[in-house]
Amino acid sequence: MKFNFDEIIDRKNTNCIKYDAMELYINANENATPMWVADMDFRAAPCITEAIQKKLDHGVFGYGIKPDAFYNSITNWMHKRHGWNIKKEWISFSPGVVAGFTIAIQQFTNPGDKIIVQPPVYFPFSHSINDTGRQLVNNPLKLENGRLQIDFNELIEKITPDVKMLLLCNPHNPGGSVWKKEELKKLSEICIKNNILVVSDEIHADVIFAPNKHIPYASISEKAAQQSITVMSHSKTFNVAGLTTSYVIIPNKQLLLDYNRALNIPHLGMGNIFGIEALIASYTNGEEWLEQLLSYLETNTKYVIDFFEKHLNKMTVIIPESTFLIWIDCRKTSWNIEQINDFFLNKANVAVNEGSIFGAGGEGFIRLNIGCPLSVVEKALKQIKESFDKL
Repeated sequence: MKFNFDEIIDRKNTNCIKYDAMELYINANENATPMWVADMDFRAAPCITEAIQKKLDHGVFGYGIKPDAFYNSITNWMHKRHGWNIKKEWISFSPGVVAGFTIAIQQFTNPGDKIIVQPPVYFPFSHSINDTGRQLVNNPLKLENGRLQIDFNELIEKITPDVKMLLLCNPHNPGGSVWKKEELKKLSEICIKNNILVVSDEIHADVIFAPNKHIPYASISEKAAQQSITVMSHSKTFNVAGLTTSYVIIPNKQLLLDYNRALNIPHLGMGNIFGIEALIASYTNGEEWLEQLLSYLETNTKYVIDFFEKHLNKMTVIIPESTFLIWIDCRKTSWNIEQINDFFLNKANVAVNEGSIFGAGGEGFIRLNIGCPLSVVEKALKQIKESFDKL
């Protein structure tokens, strides 16, 4: 079956953040071309809407349970897509990836403890650390040969007895790096040696561009598995973030017991009955849709790379190995944060994420979401070029 990713779907006035809250979140004009928050403009795979419709047609929406199909779909997907053999008994729930790693922060560290992040990185990492009274420790990534990479020497220097946890973004948002086996192995050796719990956010694990391959952190070794928590979801992959359904994989029995205790105190473990059905459908029947999505995103990515090289050489695209988010280096323009926001939001009228929100090393960059029809990408880049040519 051929899926139509070129379809323009009007999302305005549907109470979606991406279109209806630009002014609130990033001070962008309500008519700006939205290329910011990380959801896509594509219609969900038919298998998902059919599963939700079946549940909707039943007409009774009471408390639900997670059937065996929920767990089996996850274990089968992990094996088929990522070569990771997990057990049903390792799987728990979270109403979102951010909720999952925030619960882990609160359960496995104490106020005042230090937690390492590797910026520029998904900004809720730092928010969850700071807002729970923990201390943020930055281990900035290095931009080398057009790729964000881990600075292992500085990581070792930053480790003290007060460091209890490391939040890993695997694959990396916003830089698009897919961590290689040797990188994850080296990271795991450092963290195991220093008794640091690794919480790995792997929400973008399925949006990987060949020849890159996602490697779950916990699959590196048994020791890594026993000293880590993996938070994942189908939500970015299949564009169903609004269904607030994620899952957590914890091979360590005691860590799993402790996580579940923290999850169940505020009664967050039950889940959304439509989200459960969507996850099962995604992982059971969504692979054909995903393969076509990946091909489409690669086309969009190539268009962006070529366009910037030809028309906007004051800005450099960091070629992504994963995700539908593109990290763009604007430092040659010598613009400060205010000038970057003014240019993109006001002059070009394109809503992007300004890089400093992602932490140290993000200054002078933007994040561009190309998870939309190619015609929208073309429109946005044309606006950027025409506005830049007028400067």
